Amino acid sequence: MSQQGYVAAPPYSQSQPGIGGFSAGFGPPNSSLHYGHYGDPNSSYSAPPPSPGTTPSSRMSSGPPTSFQGLQLPPPTQQQITLPPGSQVPPPANNMNGLCAQPSLPPMARQDGIPGPVPPTSNLQQLSGQPPGPGYHPQPANYGPQMAGSQLSYPGAFPGGPAQLAGPQQKKLDPDSIPSPIQVIENDKASRGGQIYATNTRGQVPPLVTTDCVIQDQGHASPRYIRCTTYCFPSSSDMAKQARIPLAAVIQPFATVPPNEAPLYVVNHGETGPIRCNRCKAYMCPFMQFIEGGRRYQCGFCNCINDVPPFFFQHLDHIGRRVDHYERPELSLGSYEYVATLDYCRNNKPPKPPAYIFMIDVSYRNINSGLVKLICDELKTLLDKLPREEQEESSAIQVGFVTYNKVLHFFNVKSSLAQPQMMVVSDVGEVFVPLLDGFLVNFQESRSVVINLLDQIPEMFADTNESETVFAPVIQAGMEALKAAECAGKLFIFHSSLPTAEAPGKLRNRDDKKLLNTDKEKTLFQPQVNSYEALARDCVANGCCVNLFLFPNQYVDVASMGLITMYTGGTLYKYNNFQLDADSTQFLSDLRKDIEKKTGFDAIMRVRTSTGFRATDFFGAIYMNNTTDVEMAAVDCDKAVTVEFKHDDKLNEDSGALIQCAVLYTSISGQRRLRIHNIGLNCSSQLADVYKTCETDALINFFAKSAFKAVLSQPLKTVREILVNQTAHMLACYRKNCASPSAVSQLILPDAMKVLPVYMNCLLKSCVLVGRPEIPTDERAYHRQLVMSMGVADTQLFFYPQLLPIHGLDLKSDAVPAAVRCSEERLSEGGAFLLANGLSMFLWLGVSAPPELIQGLFNVPSFTHISTEATSLPDLDNPFSKKLKSIVEHIQSQKPYTMKLIIVKQREQPEMLFRQFLVEDKSIYGGASYVDFLCCVHKEICQLLS
Repeated sequence: MSQQGYVAAPPYSQSQPGIGGFSAGFGPPNSSLHYGHYGDPNSSYSAPPPSPGTTPSSRMSSGPPTSFQGLQLPPPTQQQITLPPGSQVPPPANNMNGLCAQPSLPPMARQDGIPGPVPPTSNLQQLSGQPPGPGYHPQPANYGPQMAGSQLSYPGAFPGGPAQLAGPQQKKLDPDSIPSPIQVIENDKASRGGQIYATNTRGQVPPLVTTDCVIQDQGHASPRYIRCTTYCFPSSSDMAKQARIPLAAVIQPFATVPPNEAPLYVVNHGETGPIRCNRCKAYMCPFMQFIEGGRRYQCGFCNCINDVPPFFFQHLDHIGRRVDHYERPELSLGSYEYVATLDYCRNNKPPKPPAYIFMIDVSYRNINSGLVKLICDELKTLLDKLPREEQEESSAIQVGFVTYNKVLHFFNVKSSLAQPQMMVVSDVGEVFVPLLDGFLVNFQESRSVVINLLDQIPEMFADTNESETVFAPVIQAGMEALKAAECAGKLFIFHSSLPTAEAPGKLRNRDDKKLLNTDKEKTLFQPQVNSYEALARDCVANGCCVNLFLFPNQYVDVASMGLITMYTGGTLYKYNNFQLDADSTQFLSDLRKDIEKKTGFDAIMRVRTSTGFRATDFFGAIYMNNTTDVEMAAVDCDKAVTVEFKHDDKLNEDSGALIQCAVLYTSISGQRRLRIHNIGLNCSSQLADVYKTCETDALINFFAKSAFKAVLSQPLKTVREILVNQTAHMLACYRKNCASPSAVSQLILPDAMKVLPVYMNCLLKSCVLVGRPEIPTDERAYHRQLVMSMGVADTQLFFYPQLLPIHGLDLKSDAVPAAVRCSEERLSEGGAFLLANGLSMFLWLGVSAPPELIQGLFNVPSFTHISTEATSLPDLDNPFSKKLKSIVEHIQSQKPYTMKLIIVKQREQPEMLFRQFLVEDKSIYGGASYVDFLCCVHKEICQLLS
């Protein structure tokens, strides 16, 4: 059993200056935080004895010294790494403010296979005024308020050394000695990148989400569709409570599959429909066991014995497997589709193809900014690109058009008309659809009338001075139109202001900075009127998905307006202070991507499990009417649902833990289908097995979504405390039960979780969890909503951005340069760096970046000539410019949102914005640096263990 971990040692005497930065972000700086008791009193650490191989004698073995990161080495012996001495830190004053009064963090080492003495001194990161990296001069951070660094010292002694003594002076903790996310990502790429990953083994841990490989479905769903927080579940609920590792799956049922991987097979059993277990209704899959010569099968989920329908009968071979095993996708693959029968359709009638309705706010501002004309011009070409099935000539999707301000205008674009006709609905209190025939049309048939309309709209409202808008009645009208046409579909709404006109869903500006850091802060994330929730419910019931494109120049109450988008599986886009020349590229790219997305409509998802555990909680852009059915008016390739599981009995180690996700949906051509994903996980009564197969990226996805759901009902301070508490608990449990014996003062991290603290700290610093007056409420509500539907790859990049040095690009190779850690120390004055997190992209330029680099990228002679107004790189015919553009396009192609490029020059004002993304550093809004947070977590662990 390989048990790697990090170890860090020695006496604790002092805490660090400057950790007060953390408290500023996490509750008032002068409140001493009490974490209370951890969970229930019964979850004490009376754990099973250490597993064989963790006896003290095993520490005597010797082996070659290893570098820090991720080598798979045998048995659990320990290694201490003593770090080079750093600068001295004066002993801190003794007061007790701030989060996590701080023991100094000892040197870190891997619990890896090399003995080593415990170094006598403890290392410490100096926080105030970190020494700059090479060639990067320290500069006063003249941005916003400076954080008061409250001086901290650890109260009361605990094993490991006396507290509150001015002990020996301590050395600086070297950031290179603590686990690096970049190193973990690069190691996984080196060992598993470019290879074929076959899903033929239950409970195997897939390559990281950041590693490119080819996935071959051989009986379990591809990790593109399902990733789990651990691939080995604890066998009992007591074990699960002890470890506190969330048991969850992140399911992205329509994930995009690259062209070199097989698309899903479609199984069609004609009128009999899919074969299902009589008792639990699970669908036929590789987990069904055929018996009695193939005449019956035993369900892998509930163990019920079922008869095999005569048409499906097949003989078994010498190992009890059906002879047609490899010819049937539902017996040999983890993921496949079934054609559904009428029993699975609304009102037992075959569905119609979906419709897209474009609803444009034609108030004064949108006409004036040129936005309405931009949308109309783009739609003329975009409507030719509506999604269609591979074998179809043209798309089956119908289209309709509405414009609105205080009233709604419907357009008849029937193909037989010479001119489009407009009908006005002025009673916004009781919206009705004024026409059925001619509102929803096939674009190819009505092309000339539609193009005519799109030409006319900007002129029709050119002289408007109406600045007020309605919003809820627009959605109501779109939904009623789909309902009348008896089809599912999407509304594309282009809207720019707070809907203040007298109508249902009218909103007022309720943005109030006084609520920050109070118990009422949660109301800012809740809708201000109840009618939006009721409308969302109606939309879901009618298969109406709402995509919202917002163009605000002030507060628009995203928490209220975005609610229906969230509940209906739609996507929210926001372009602050939209300007035609600067922002139209980003907006049009988003619109194109969205319209062309492969989507399932009017969908319902069910997650079934084998006996002993069940799905209890669901997080995502979903609506739930009951505890089991996840309803989505639409679900596209980027939407993921995170599902948490709990034990209801003991799990059997032999049969494992099986999960089947079934999504019933209408395809873009109007066919009712079932998409099935199956995955099998292992079970163990050894905690070490659970820790060994954890996936940190999936854990962070789960923690982010559960925390972002909790902000609706709990104070932010409580939510943050729960996250820190949970991190410490998971690591303390590993330390107590799985690590080989060592001094309490050592910090030991399981190999699969060694970057959990850095990612958790990034989550704690996200604008959703940090209430600061400088951060707009709408921005926080927007980020909260986006994260709720993200898959693992998207949350990974969002919380820990990619930072690429581009000054040393290898122009001969196709490879993207290796990323560096997100810290100011990694920047250099003579360099240029590209940073991306999936929503924003920055090109940072050092003051002494070489002139040839600047000339190659911007076609200007020097740093001072670079304009930071540009939002894209100029098209230049040189290898450097082409290479950088291809890197930008590559990063962009993998993410759902188009990132607008912001050019940042060192020591100029926009650098402040860029710095918030250097997530390993202390945040200007008061979040701790990575080193501080590690110290904080270590202290919590020590408290738990003492």
